[in-house]
Amino acid sequence: MSVHLDREIQKLKKKLLILWTVIDEQLEAAVRSLMDQDEDLAAEICRRDDEVDQLEVEVEEECLKILALHQPVAVDLRFIIAAMKINNDLERIGDLAVNIARKTRAYAGLPLIDLPFGLEEMARKVQDMLRDSLDALLMLDSLLAHEVCSRDSEIDQMKKIVRREVERVVCEYPDEAKSLLKLNAVARNLERVADQATNIAEDVIYMVDGKIVRHQDAEWAGRNGDS
Repeated sequence: MSVHLDREIQKLKKKLLILWTVIDEQLEAAVRSLMDQDEDLAAEICRRDDEVDQLEVEVEEECLKILALHQPVAVDLRFIIAAMKINNDLERIGDLAVNIARKTRAYAGLPLIDLPFGLEEMARKVQDMLRDSLDALLMLDSLLAHEVCSRDSEIDQMKKIVRREVERVVCEYPDEAKSLLKLNAVARNLERVADQATNIAEDVIYMVDGKIVRHQDAEWAGRNGDS
């Protein structure tokens, strides 16, 4: 690798990490705004979406510049391709955080039923998936990336549990249906964040191992799960 290419790739990594940090903050704040019914925080998340969009554009421009000027090959080329895909996944997670914030703004002021829907635990697990996918990228750890992928099914199951619980309570408290259905929508958004985190982990596997593993990690999880 040339000195100039190495410098450009390090610059790209820094920009990608900045975007990742903002996205992580947005997601955490979105969940907090929901649990606290904090409309001001939800509004701030929506306003900050423009910052996410700008960072996403900057990362893409860096990737295209490196491809055009340096024509990287092998692992460097895989990194640029993975970075472009991860960039898109992160921007999508930012959109999902805004969706959750908008649900908060609609949810605030409605009667709050304190029931064990498990949304906070689900949100924590989703954030753990996102952060571990970043660690996998920084450490070039394909095993950790595989492990992140294997957790996606747990999040799918948690979403189903939330939906069933919401449906049960709506039958008991039909006057609170509007409030409760907002929680169901939040669970769907969290499940989609987990899907994006899985995509990122799969991109890390491609970058490190040169293997495309989409749709294959369910089999991997079965071989490497509980025994």
